[in-house]
Amino acid sequence: MISQFLDKTFALKEHATTVKTEIIAGLTTFAAMSYILIVNPSILGLSGMPVAGLITVTALAACIGTLLMAWLTNYPVALAPGMGLNAFFAFTICLTREIPWEAALGIVFYNALLFLLLTISGLREKIAHAIPTALKIGVQCGIGLFIAFIGLKNAGLIVDNPATFVGLGDLSEPAVLFAFLGVIFTIILVIKKVTGAILISIVALTLIGMFIPTEGGYLTATPNGIVGLPAPISDTFFAMDLMYPIVNFASTWDLIFALMFVNMFDTIGTLIGVSKRAQLVDKQGKLPKMGRAMTADAAAGVVGAALGTSPVTSYVESAAGVSAGGRTGLTAIVVAICFLLALFLSPLMLVIPIMATTPALVMVGIFMMESIKELEFSDLASVATATIALMAMPLTFSISEGIALGFITYVGIKMGTGEFKKVSVITYFMAAVFLLRYIFDLK
Repeated sequence: MISQFLDKTFALKEHATTVKTEIIAGLTTFAAMSYILIVNPSILGLSGMPVAGLITVTALAACIGTLLMAWLTNYPVALAPGMGLNAFFAFTICLTREIPWEAALGIVFYNALLFLLLTISGLREKIAHAIPTALKIGVQCGIGLFIAFIGLKNAGLIVDNPATFVGLGDLSEPAVLFAFLGVIFTIILVIKKVTGAILISIVALTLIGMFIPTEGGYLTATPNGIVGLPAPISDTFFAMDLMYPIVNFASTWDLIFALMFVNMFDTIGTLIGVSKRAQLVDKQGKLPKMGRAMTADAAAGVVGAALGTSPVTSYVESAAGVSAGGRTGLTAIVVAICFLLALFLSPLMLVIPIMATTPALVMVGIFMMESIKELEFSDLASVATATIALMAMPLTFSISEGIALGFITYVGIKMGTGEFKKVSVITYFMAAVFLLRYIFDLK
């Protein structure tokens, strides 16, 4: 009975799959992306948000977002708070701009709402196509470098240096050394296509931390238990300050746009990449339910802001489940259930040391750098645009500054070389707005 119900609900025979295959695929996807339960709270916690509650928020946001995708599209795509977007939230909005995290959640809410409106109206894809490819590549690679840089900095592998601004940390420190070795270990696991490579490295380093002494005991603290009730989310639930972005529009509009820009291309790229592997695209190479998929993504962002996390987006790790045979929303349902069950493992997650998250951040950064191969290296204008955007992000410690400088660089080059007709109106507009922001110091 259950098998027949699932077959009818998710059209399993039509997609040439079975219940068993879909369950295995769901478990595979969860193993590949479960690191977000540990990494997202550690990043957002730097903004002042309560870490324990963030584990619950991350799991709930991932669960609800993934269920929305399954319900609206029947695609094997899982969602969770996005890497890069959480770094933008913590470092650019909260730490660099010194905006309270409650106000940052308000920014996330308006970004998600705008995202949803653009999706429903059909303008989202048109805007995406109007932005130059070189800038898209530069932004994605820049975010990758930024995330990797954060991981190396948090582990003490990269430190302040008064003469050179940054320098190499002390590798004689056990925590620093093992963080670096953990990066190499993770890369090896990924190369060997080990399922859940990032999660395995986190667990391994956490166990090693139990034997590394510190002033207060050991690097990995002794957990209060293995399972326990999820931490409450009362501190973040609907804590978003919706008036701050309105009252301070002049200093927050660029943050809302930058979030939308990054989220837009991250979502579209992920959906197309995963759907191609799952053979869900039509003969023209288009995804039949792209509109619904992006609606699910945007709606999940609104829910995430209300719960208290950075933007929720589709995860490229869904490709792991697709490679295991996942073809329908049943794969996504299994992932959602796993995130719910993981809520009861929060006592273990709370003792994971920061050095254990370093390989995850660096590996995600490496994955995001892979798009550099799509850059047209014979076109100097494209290379220059992408290079300035990707360098600016880690060097200014701001994703929005990288985006702004990328727009200005691209338009400036095209105008100077007489190719101004090749630039879209949207690109001209954004470059002009960003330039005026710098001239008049509208921050």
